[in-house]
Amino acid sequence: MAQPLRDRFVEPNAQAATRERGRSKTVELRPKAEDSTPVGRRLGDVVVTEGLVTTEQLGQATAEQKRTNEKLGTVLVRLGFIAEDDLVHLLSRQYRVSVVTLPEGRIAPELLKLVPASVARKYEVIPVARRTPTSLVLAMSDPSNLSALDDVAFRTGLKVVPVIAPPSGIRKAIEESYEPESSTLANVMGEAEALAARIAATENRERTGAPSAVELRTSADQVPVVRLVNLILLDAILKGASDIHLEPDEGGFHVRLRIDGILHDVMTPPRGLEPALVSRIKIMASLDIAERRLPQDGRIKFRDEAREIDFRVSVLPTIFGESIVLRLLDKGALKLDLTQLGFDPWSLEHFQKAIRSPYGMILITGPTGSGKTTTLYSALQTVNTPDIHILTLEDPVEYNLARVTQIQVNEEIGLSFAAGLRSFLRHDPDIILVGEMRDIETSQIAIRASLTGHLVLSTIHTNDCASTIARLLDMGVPPFLLSSSLRLVAGQRLVRKVCSECKEPYESQEESLVPYGHTPQGLRTCTFYKGRGCQACSFTGTKGRIAVYEVMPVTRELRDLIMHNAPTTEICKVARDQGMKTLREAALLKVIEGVTTVEEVLRVTSE
Repeated sequence: MAQPLRDRFVEPNAQAATRERGRSKTVELRPKAEDSTPVGRRLGDVVVTEGLVTTEQLGQATAEQKRTNEKLGTVLVRLGFIAEDDLVHLLSRQYRVSVVTLPEGRIAPELLKLVPASVARKYEVIPVARRTPTSLVLAMSDPSNLSALDDVAFRTGLKVVPVIAPPSGIRKAIEESYEPESSTLANVMGEAEALAARIAATENRERTGAPSAVELRTSADQVPVVRLVNLILLDAILKGASDIHLEPDEGGFHVRLRIDGILHDVMTPPRGLEPALVSRIKIMASLDIAERRLPQDGRIKFRDEAREIDFRVSVLPTIFGESIVLRLLDKGALKLDLTQLGFDPWSLEHFQKAIRSPYGMILITGPTGSGKTTTLYSALQTVNTPDIHILTLEDPVEYNLARVTQIQVNEEIGLSFAAGLRSFLRHDPDIILVGEMRDIETSQIAIRASLTGHLVLSTIHTNDCASTIARLLDMGVPPFLLSSSLRLVAGQRLVRKVCSECKEPYESQEESLVPYGHTPQGLRTCTFYKGRGCQACSFTGTKGRIAVYEVMPVTRELRDLIMHNAPTTEICKVARDQGMKTLREAALLKVIEGVTTVEEVLRVTSE
């Protein structure tokens, strides 16, 4: 009978550790200190009791932990509230495990063979010694991770002796001991090319027509195909990509990642693997692999411990095959805090005032991928209290919000934006979010809802705030309804930030920004920043994005202009006289603050 997993784990023994240290130079184990720290106490209680952090610091770290889904210890170290070594020794006492000093250089190859690199990186563990022929000493950053212990014990068939080491030391040891990930990519690509060659040879001998569903499923389940698809998805997650593009053309099959709004080529798999790769993604998204003539949409759910990521899949038939785009929806990376999105103080004040209004309509405008959904969700999160009933009608629902009733549009069964809105008004909402103002019917129902005691939030595709008025009037919304209901319009774009790891300062005059649309503020000499390029930013000089906003509160003067169907230029002039900053002006202020560059501002905004 196989040994139960629970029996494969053994508590480290101080005397055995001492004997092992005398026999081997591979690892040094320190006997755990005897104390009364009880196993099972929460780390937050322990660090406060030990006097390592204050109650206020713990509260700040706990709030950050809820936002990022990191472990509390990781957050405490990252915020500088506790030293990494102090945390390691505290966890050692709490979980009754020894502290290990990792050796310099590469771990012994015979040990590395026991724990694959993927497992080591996933759980942040590394094997450091064989205490007996049937046991393995495993250095861990989190000795309470039973999933890691389970996995290693199952793979090796050995008793696992957990010891603790600093996370930074384990990460360094993993990188020094295992082959770099690039070699993993090379291996997977090599396997994929070999499979493509076999498929091509088979086709030359047997192919008489298009592959059948059975053949597609068989090829999609081939190990090299599974590994390659998993590698593409994981690479996108690690690089912080927002979209994955798999695109066939006449000459090949290309994979590109959209990172910080810019597409980058990452690999070119063999053209012969296109049907297998597409079929593999379709299977993961529960789509019809036999249908290759019509567009399809699906979803792939990915969970890595506490982190949950959805891939929204869109399949589109082209003349050279099927093109696939996967949109990454990372719930852990979603920041629902208006103060962190990029609003300047004046814009933030007026936006917060508008979303706390008892009724009226607020519109967010901007192109696809400009962060409108994040702004809307952040607004809902700000006003979401137990005494408020919030309904949303979206296409699609990208993120699930607590205490918010969210409805997915389904045109095939007649659940359109307009039909859903009619039902909403009988469902006693206080706040309504409509995914998009697509047509006159939806717009008129939303406007009438805003005039009958509801706050309505929605999006619309226009270039700036002033042109939103013209767009709604052009759709057929009567001026008197629009002027009575509209409370605020916000336009937004996303600009790439200067990489914090390699940014370099340089001096320039404020007047140098005037030709681009900046209004001088008397600063004269300014310190700007640009990225030199480093490994953290893939040598682009930029990493991450921040929103720039153009916020136009609809004042009494603007209502009169809307009522009289005034031209867009006049509406924009009056709004600027009342304090509104255009997108270009708001973005140039980010340059003065050292957040972005002039080149990036010119790329995403127009005068």
